Amino acid sequence: MKRNPSNFRYAWTASLPVLFGYVTLGFAYGLYMHNLGFSFWYPLLMAMTIYGGSVEFFIANLLLQQFNPLNVLLITAVLGFRQFFYGVAMLSKYPQHGWRKWLLIFGLSDETFVLNYYTKIPAGYDSTVVRTWISVLDYFYWAFGALCGGCLGGVLNLQVKGLDFVMTALFLVLAVEQFLKEKNHWSSLSGLVITIGCLLVFGKSYFMIATLLLLVLEYYWFSYRKGGSV
Repeated sequence: MKRNPSNFRYAWTASLPVLFGYVTLGFAYGLYMHNLGFSFWYPLLMAMTIYGGSVEFFIANLLLQQFNPLNVLLITAVLGFRQFFYGVAMLSKYPQHGWRKWLLIFGLSDETFVLNYYTKIPAGYDSTVVRTWISVLDYFYWAFGALCGGCLGGVLNLQVKGLDFVMTALFLVLAVEQFLKEKNHWSSLSGLVITIGCLLVFGKSYFMIATLLLLVLEYYWFSYRKGGSV
């Protein structure tokens, strides 16, 4: 009798690159929060509830300033605006997932999006379960790293600079890996050109929103030309 493949094991293997990146950066985030004067449970709580990467680093500074909820809301919306487009792109991947869809929606970080969107799940595996495990594992990596950094911050009592670049490097590695797997590089190259063009035209403050809007329009335009469903 043929053994059923382990969905968890496949998800674990696929998420290993995120494991090293998230635990490392989460650890740096915990240390950063400690150096700002917060107890270890602050980075853990923020990692588990916000789960926003760069947003969490920024919110840490806002906690030391006068409370301004409108300012926090606007900044969080701008920094996390790309998540909206991730959700649009994943509509075809998350059609009927029942109770799991809430986990999948909440756990849609940059790297989780790359893995769940581009990972080719072989026959015999349950794609819904695999994607759910990838989302849960990535979430656990980040929270665990933040907890370790916060707890060990009191012992180490130091601040390591430059670790915030780990997340950018991780995303670049995943992007290059998917680029090498593509048969047609048109979408990747056009995305690069659009991003550079928007950066030059709109500047650092607004290029992200403009880039995402143009990429969504490009996505729908190509889907329309092919006559396929989005």
